[in-house]
Amino acid sequence: MWTARRVAWCRQPLLIFSRKSHNVVDKKPYYVTTPIFYPNAAPHIGHLHSLVTGDIFARFNRIAHPTKPVNYLTGTDEHGLKIQKAAAAAGKPPREFCDELSQRFKALAEAAHIGSTTFSRTSDPKHHKAVEHVWNELKARRLIHKTTYSGWYSITDECFYTPLQVTRAPTPENPDAHIAISTGSAVEWHQEENYIFRLGAFRQQLLQHYTKHQNAVYPPQYHADVVQSLRAAIEEGGEGEGLEELSISRPRERLSWGVQVPEDRSQTVYVWFDALLVYLSGVGYPDAETAGIPAPWPPNLQVIGKDILRFHAIYLPAMLIALDLPLSRQILVHAHWTVDQKKMSKSIGNVADPIEAISEHGVDIVRWYLARVGGRWRADVDWSKPQLEKHSREIQSMLGNYFLRVTSPKLVARAATAPHLSLKSIKKHYATRDDELSKALNHLLDLQRETPLKVRQEMENLEVAEALQHLTELMRVANKILTDIAPWQKSTPVELVYATYATAIETLRVLGICLQPFIPSTAERLLDALGLEKGSGRTWHSAESLGGSIEDERAKGVGEVIGTRLF
Repeated sequence: MWTARRVAWCRQPLLIFSRKSHNVVDKKPYYVTTPIFYPNAAPHIGHLHSLVTGDIFARFNRIAHPTKPVNYLTGTDEHGLKIQKAAAAAGKPPREFCDELSQRFKALAEAAHIGSTTFSRTSDPKHHKAVEHVWNELKARRLIHKTTYSGWYSITDECFYTPLQVTRAPTPENPDAHIAISTGSAVEWHQEENYIFRLGAFRQQLLQHYTKHQNAVYPPQYHADVVQSLRAAIEEGGEGEGLEELSISRPRERLSWGVQVPEDRSQTVYVWFDALLVYLSGVGYPDAETAGIPAPWPPNLQVIGKDILRFHAIYLPAMLIALDLPLSRQILVHAHWTVDQKKMSKSIGNVADPIEAISEHGVDIVRWYLARVGGRWRADVDWSKPQLEKHSREIQSMLGNYFLRVTSPKLVARAATAPHLSLKSIKKHYATRDDELSKALNHLLDLQRETPLKVRQEMENLEVAEALQHLTELMRVANKILTDIAPWQKSTPVELVYATYATAIETLRVLGICLQPFIPSTAERLLDALGLEKGSGRTWHSAESLGGSIEDERAKGVGEVIGTRLF
């Protein structure tokens, strides 16, 4: 059996994508990707969820590791039979059709304040060059051959299925109709001449990889699915799971829109073979490194939907092993969005429009909802207007109203009359007192220090919803203490007024820094209002460090932002 090890003799040196780069953990830039979206229709809320998720991790790493470059890649997958058919139905050439739809995804990314560094399109010439290079490499290693291939083909899913992966689903029009078990898409029997990639040569290596790296696919339920699929394929010889041979081309007479197979004008490269390579082409593969910057490959994190797990956890890694390239560090699999407990469908008209949602509710409200509800990954989540409004009120009340209360004229004026103490002095003073308000204030000071550490840990564990839960708890406690102490009342001792005010400002500082990955525009307005310096003053390390005196430059401008609204 041919494996990557046995064909290593024909490997050409690739300076930027060598195994060495995989081991230099501290110098390698952070690299996160989203799925490359298929623009055969307008974007929906599921696309926005992937974009926001990738953006959250990119932004978090920029402030958690400010000296390390961050590469965030997203884009559009523009080849394949569905695009060809959709373009024909619209009466447009495929390229023009893709230009228009790709622009919609770019517009969505801009509207959602997505800070991607690369927006890749598979129709770009540099991507074609990478696909051709990989094809030629694999063919030289005798891992690609041409043969007559037959199987159940789904135009919707753009892939072949084995007989064990389909079932009969007779209709009045077609008593012999079949569908794919995993997706429910209609399939038809096809027999045609294709090129085949010897996927089965890498099953054992893939199984060893996933057995050794338990967090390579997250959450664990999806890791278990990949391992089970590989084990079943090895036991059955690959036939049942479709992991023996992978058809990687289509006759050009049927599919003309795509990358032409090198040196064979009769064939077009299969869209999923083509699309998966965009993660390489998007960071310059196969060209050499430039400007002395270490290559971002491999991805630290690949964000995908559960329906494309096999392509990213089996097909792409097999090709990478064949090319002697390191595998992605982690794949984060998120579930799907329903709308009012129903699957999104154009036929019933319940497809959630993300641009409309952002326009109606505001970008950070939508981002908050997507992260708060959709950041649990393990099960499908529901998009509903009542739930969106509920979470909108949550963040507006706990953060927006808290900021207004802390910067109210009455409280600012009272705090200005008290002796100004550092937070360390306040902590030391109230730690020795036994009354309930002192205990509460002391608890808030402890929570300020603990929360950034807990949020960092949750983010490193890929638990976005849990990270937000810690921030929500800090907001809840801060609001309750402010209400209980009521520092704007004349009866509250002036030293307690100042201690409450200074602690509240510190709470806002910590929240502003930690909320940057999730609701960046609101966080920026908050940090600007506090006069917090950009750059080092807004890194994660600064959130984990105790703030200074209320007299410093950060707090001098608070009185000037009275009445400022965050939402």
